[in-house]
Amino acid sequence: MSEAITPLALRGIGKRFGRLAVLRAVDLDVVSGEIVGLVGANGSGKTTLLSIIAGLLPPSEGERTFGERVADEVDLELRRRLAFVTHTTQLYGRLTARENMALFAELRDAAGASSRPGGPLLERLGLADAADRQVSTYSRGMMQRLALARALAGEPELLLLDEPYTALDRPGRRLLTEVLREERSRGLAVLLSSHDTDAIVSVTDRVALLEGGRIVDEAHRDPADGDLEPYRRRVMGLGLFADPPAARPEAV
Repeated sequence: MSEAITPLALRGIGKRFGRLAVLRAVDLDVVSGEIVGLVGANGSGKTTLLSIIAGLLPPSEGERTFGERVADEVDLELRRRLAFVTHTTQLYGRLTARENMALFAELRDAAGASSRPGGPLLERLGLADAADRQVSTYSRGMMQRLALARALAGEPELLLLDEPYTALDRPGRRLLTEVLREERSRGLAVLLSSHDTDAIVSVTDRVALLEGGRIVDEAHRDPADGDLEPYRRRVMGLGLFADPPAARPEAV
């Protein structure tokens, strides 16, 4: 059996695009059974950092460690065991949700990787009634939930989410939070970026603030807290949140 790819440890990660330094000496850890929020202003480098972890971008300097393994490149073995859900869901619009899930399973099988059955995941993400509709008819929020179902089908050890609450209505945000908590209890490590204060507070164990290309501060949930308010104050004390964007209702 392969060694675990968590904890994830980033040390001194930097990224330059020409003369522009987007990330500078980022240090960050994410362990199994933990949900970490990555917050920062637009353009602070959140998506760039997630892309470096996923292997879609190489760092200009620094070190990525997955479990006990220092990875100069994120190879196929590592990619099989992590998942990255981005703004572009990369779903096949002319296929149904069920067909998208089946295709994903076939591709993983061809690569020698297993996957969870798609049907129960579609039901858990609230898509069972629309599972046989073409994805091109889906709202943005429904596509977001389908992309998460597909990611979870790969049984990742590390899940990266870039603004997963965008375009979800209130029930959709609540459902996503419930699913992520369930997966955390099974040992999944999650790193997600979001501008939604309520979502960040409700689902994370810790929040890291990315500013000026560096992690400059963190807020931690105390398990002894009786409710979320003390943690909310710590998160708001990071001093970056404007009012969270208003959710747009989903079309069903």
